[in-house]
Amino acid sequence: MTNDNSGSEPTTNSDQNDSRSMTVSRVIEASPERVYEAFLDPDELAQWLPPTGFSAQVHHLEPEEGGTFRATFTGETEALADQGHSFGGTYRELSPGERIVYTESFETDEPSMAGEMTVSVTFEDVPDGTEITVRQEGIPEAIPPSDANAGWNDSLGNLAALVEEDR
Repeated sequence: MTNDNSGSEPTTNSDQNDSRSMTVSRVIEASPERVYEAFLDPDELAQWLPPTGFSAQVHHLEPEEGGTFRATFTGETEALADQGHSFGGTYRELSPGERIVYTESFETDEPSMAGEMTVSVTFEDVPDGTEITVRQEGIPEAIPPSDANAGWNDSLGNLAALVEEDR
């Protein structure tokens, strides 16, 4: 899937066969290596990953296959205060500048938020920079995939703003 708008507009796939998954892509005007690095640097991850209205704290991040991570999103407004959450997971695959696969689950006793998600991120070198594609599978029942999609689009916009400044 190619986006000719050079990072300005993400593209989205609706997964008709799996209602608990979503895929989003965006071209970011930075090298695949630079975009990849922003996923594994805890300070940068805390800057770009939280969607609008949230802040993040990365408690720990072990950027190696089998390594784990843990983070917390905190709502920055009264309206979002109850929507903050902690989550963590394990890195399954790390191929520098090419691909990251990790698991992720929320720390919760709420059954509709339980379960392990798998997130696969690919980085493809394209003429305008990097086409990043995120596929999230196993989204908990309490989260509409359209909300996950909107959150990832927001986060990828933040990522673009962070790494494109470096150019």
